[in-house]
Amino acid sequence: MSELTFEQMLDESLKTIHTGEVVEGTVIDVKPEEIVLNIGYKSDGILTRNEYTNEPNVDLTTVVKLGDTMEVKVLKVNDGEGQVLLTYKRLAADRGNKRIEEAYNNREVLTAKVVQVLEGGLSVVVEEVRIFIPASLVSDSYEKDLNKYAGQEIQFVISEYNPKRRRYIGDRKQLLLAEKAEMQKKLFETIKEGDTIEGVVKNVTDFGAFIDLGGADGLLHISEMSWGRVENPKKVFKVGDKLKVLIKEISGTKVALSLKFEDANPWKDAAEKYATGNIVTGKVARMTDFGAFIELESGIDALLHVSQISKEHIDKPSDVLKTGEEVTAKVVDFNEADKKISLSVKAMLAPEPKETEEDDADVVSVDIASVIANENNE
Repeated sequence: MSELTFEQMLDESLKTIHTGEVVEGTVIDVKPEEIVLNIGYKSDGILTRNEYTNEPNVDLTTVVKLGDTMEVKVLKVNDGEGQVLLTYKRLAADRGNKRIEEAYNNREVLTAKVVQVLEGGLSVVVEEVRIFIPASLVSDSYEKDLNKYAGQEIQFVISEYNPKRRRYIGDRKQLLLAEKAEMQKKLFETIKEGDTIEGVVKNVTDFGAFIDLGGADGLLHISEMSWGRVENPKKVFKVGDKLKVLIKEISGTKVALSLKFEDANPWKDAAEKYATGNIVTGKVARMTDFGAFIELESGIDALLHVSQISKEHIDKPSDVLKTGEEVTAKVVDFNEADKKISLSVKAMLAPEPKETEEDDADVVSVDIASVIANENNE
């Protein structure tokens, strides 16, 4: 019986491997772009960066170290240079496929980091399986810019699983809608009309502001923003502002809000301050052809009719007044029920003296007496 050579004995002591086989290896060298593994074969295994992960420009020296063990899959037993080509990401993807399938079947909520923001959505990776979340399924409302999600961990469910086409679709929107529905339910169980609640300005329009109440949005109409007059809500509020608001009305899931708290109502003491006959001072807030509205204080405007501005005839208030000008006038009518006050500058002016017949007689008699006196002296 012939003796085996050292080389033959070495070959027999080493295991055989096949393409597609899963083997365990020990890291014996690592470079930024390549890992060398001892897999118990006559040749070392080479694991390149591209076969380690789908993430670009990863420095492999930061993810593994000498002596680490890892399972890998054989891509080629001989790459032409006597080396064994290995893959880690494809093995992880095979296992990831099973993981994704289980999550899909069980409606499991997954968490993953956004690795790429695409034109039509987001890309996340779960155990080396790339999952696409379309822009329409990222949020429960339209979002023009998805870049804020870059690098963020998000939760989602698998809404489509098609391994043959390698099509894996994630859905974050339904989780947000479910969460919002639960929050809405709790909110409407705890609030009632007349309550004061804190909210955050979500959006501002020309007619009002939408306030996030934590489960539902309430509308703060421009007419309810102040006891005074608000010309432009966008100059008063901005997105993100925190507000304490009054729940004015609840109709189904619609909530009407107000900032007109009763303790700040300027009309509560108005009957005394602006009683008929009182002299008041205010500023011209706005003008029409029939009169000028005088702001006596925030929330209380009074009408100075064009006929009450002066004793002289005036065609329109803007001929003699300007916005912001201070005006002093007399209250000639106070209507608390309709919250209306009428003013008059004309009523403050002293009436012009009128000549009477008696005055004329006195003048005549004085003149005659003077004449008689003069004649006697002569």
